[in-house]
Amino acid sequence: MSESSSDSVRRATVLVYASDARVRDRVKVALGTRPSPDLEVEIVEAATGEDVVRRCDMGGIDLAILDGEAAPTGGLGLCRQLKDELDDPPPVLVLLGRRDDAWLATWSRAEGVALHPVDALQMTDAVLSLLQHNAGVVGTGH
Repeated sequence: MSESSSDSVRRATVLVYASDARVRDRVKVALGTRPSPDLEVEIVEAATGEDVVRRCDMGGIDLAILDGEAAPTGGLGLCRQLKDELDDPPPVLVLLGRRDDAWLATWSRAEGVALHPVDALQMTDAVLSLLQHNAGVVGTGH
């Protein structure tokens, strides 16, 4: 990448949480490392709720994608915990198994919702929308 083009590329760190490694893989594949020409993402994986809280508490997470179907710690309860306990929690996109559970995303204070099975277009649109909405958080270089 040339020097001038790297100046216009935004970079974001996205945490992907699911207790099932296959779900994490699907999200990573759907999103890729370059969801748009002007955005490069680094994906950090978490397999437990404790990992999510610890990593978000450290800072540097621009967006968290949490699987609402994860067990034993579901992404909806985890989202609410992040919003309640952290001084500066990242925006959260929750993955839901059923559209009818969208009200739970409101309860958890998630900023976005996507549905299982993971769809690349839906995932990319949701992530870009949330990162654009929180553009002040996304850095321009590491």
